[in-house]
Amino acid sequence: MKITTFNPLIISPNAEAVITLFEELGFEKRHAPIVDRGTGSVQRTRMKDSNGFCVDISQVDSIPRDMTAMRMNVDSIDEAYALLTSRGFKLAPGTEEVNPKNARAMLLVSPSGFAIEIIEHIK
Repeated sequence: MKITTFNPLIISPNAEAVITLFEELGFEKRHAPIVDRGTGSVQRTRMKDSNGFCVDISQVDSIPRDMTAMRMNVDSIDEAYALLTSRGFKLAPGTEEVNPKNARAMLLVSPSGFAIEIIEHIK
């Protein structure tokens, strides 16, 4: 398994406020696709600063407060899933694999509580 991108991800019921903060810190929006999860849509905003640092911010209305995770793009989501679950990670409560046209994604939580979203872009 090859990791192609690794950066922070903020999942928020109020993404606009988080985006505004990061704009004030010098980050600019790169793109903001809307992902249909089957049970509702999620807007994901990718931001980057002049040093090349990236942060992703996802609007999720169903959570009570902000959640910080790591985003990890991989060349094989199946390998990443197998590696993480062998170390005790589980799908985050209330989530399922997202399989839109462009990418497969899963939010996994470690036994100690930190989260990693794994994503494989479909080529």
